[in-house]
Formats: sequence, structure tokens, C-alpha cells
Amino acid sequence: MEENELSGSLTTYTVGLAFALLLTAASFIVSQTGLLWAPGVPAGLAVLAIAQMGVHLVFFLHIGTGSDNTNNVLALAFGVLIVTLIVSGSLWIMAHLNANMMPMDHLLEMQR
Repeated sequence: MEENELSGSLTTYTVGLAFALLLTAASFIVSQTGLLWAPGVPAGLAVLAIAQMGVHLVFFLHIGTGSDNTNNVLALAFGVLIVTLIVSGSLWIMAHLNANMMPMDHLLEMQR
């Protein structure tokens, strides 16, 4: 039984590697060629990145929807929440940074 489990996990990792390499190659192709309309390239890369994350979660971290993976899914959801808060907070700060900065002429006067 252990030999079959090892074979199954090796197959799972091989399939995951193939998907990951395919998505990585697709990302390079999308970014380096005119395959997508130029303003759509960031959205295409975002979709490929999300697909890449899904491949890693399913094939390498073995996070699924089974009853034994409830804690893993909750930990993943908490991690996504934290990353979302950090990224959105950073974007909000960068967007409002210009309004809160001192004007350039005042900075130049302070240096004299």
C-alpha cells in the first residue's frame, strides 16, 4: 500500500510541476509577445498568477475540500485575509501619500 501511495504522490507532484511550468511559460509568453492587448497584459498575468497559486495549493500543499483539511483551509483563509489587508493598506497609503507630503518649494527652503 505504501508503494502505491508513494507512486500516487510522485504522480501528483509530477502533474503539479507540469502545470506550474506550463503556467510560468504562459506568463512569459503573455508578457513578451503581443498575444494580449497591451492594457490587458496585467490582468492576464494576474489570472495566470492566481492559477499558479491554485496549482501550488492543490498539488504541492495538498489543500483540498475534504473534511480532514478544515484547519488547512481556515489557515489559508486567514493568511489571505492578512495579505489582503497589508496590500490594500499599502496601496491606500501610497495613493494618499502625495496629498500628505510637504510641497517641494517648502522642502527646498528648509534645505537652505
